Amino acid sequence: MSLNYQQSGVDIEAGYRAVSLMKDSVQSTLRPEVLTSLGGFAGAFSAEAFKGMRHPVLLSGTDGVGTKTEIAIRMGVHDTIGIDCVAMCVNDIAAQGAEPLFFLDYIACGKNVPETIADIVKGVAAGCKEAGCALIGGETAEHPGLMPETDYDLAGFAVGVAEREEMIDGSAVREGDALIGIASSGVHANGFSLVRRILKDQNIALTEKPAGFDKTVGEVLLAPTRIYVKALRAVKEAGVSVRGISHITGGGFYENIPRMLPEGISARIQKDSFPLPEVFAWLRAEGGLEERDMYNTFNMGLGMVLAVSKEDADKTVQAVASAGESAFLVGETFASEQGVELC
Repeated sequence: MSLNYQQSGVDIEAGYRAVSLMKDSVQSTLRPEVLTSLGGFAGAFSAEAFKGMRHPVLLSGTDGVGTKTEIAIRMGVHDTIGIDCVAMCVNDIAAQGAEPLFFLDYIACGKNVPETIADIVKGVAAGCKEAGCALIGGETAEHPGLMPETDYDLAGFAVGVAEREEMIDGSAVREGDALIGIASSGVHANGFSLVRRILKDQNIALTEKPAGFDKTVGEVLLAPTRIYVKALRAVKEAGVSVRGISHITGGGFYENIPRMLPEGISARIQKDSFPLPEVFAWLRAEGGLEERDMYNTFNMGLGMVLAVSKEDADKTVQAVASAGESAFLVGETFASEQGVELC
């Protein structure tokens, strides 16, 4: 009996069909600088995009969606998880002052189901369009025997560009600066191992609709991560010089906010200065979590925190609003080695 690749668990024809199904989604993200088409061995992006810049610097970021994918798999909803993947990458590079240029994705799956893969890439493409970057390449890898057939994992890689003088590294943050928080859409893509543990321990079904929720648990948890590229561009176009930006991801407030602060400067955040999404109060109650653990794990309603001069605080809030996002004056910086103070 002869053996072939398909009998070992890898269906090449399914791969071809997945590429065919995702073609329109990928094409919709392309920018004029893209020089290659879907199916090549590498993606090419013309340097003409930043030829007129004085001192262009490329910034890159890579990330995944973590165990949020398990929620998507259980819900059978695969067309938003790609938005999370793009957001996790482009928000990181935008926090350093970069304009995203292009993106690549990597999907590992137990079995290539073309329709599922196409849905995942549809979400990636939607995220890329929101961020203004091109999806110029990717890879789908079948892992039979290594992953269950219904499982998949998703990761991505983004590249952006910034003028060297306009890079944001937090070194310009000073005592007395205003801290502006930009609202999140919910849990985003961090803390899901804890979320899943709570669901398991409390025997909570994803189809349940708790009191105060207008959607099911699964729908609330799958809300895609906000992409803040447009909001940050609006702040820049308003003439605000942003001194520091923190993308609130894994590690919550306590780990991420200090990453934008220079030595000797700390952040004081007023917890009642921004609305707490109901999902966080619900998770705390269901899990019996301590408040510090909540702020050390989740974004608690703020996806980004910006440090600007006090004089620019109102202008920053208005600029973010003009881009369709909600922003709040949430605190200020002060001289201390404490890191973050919540009050």
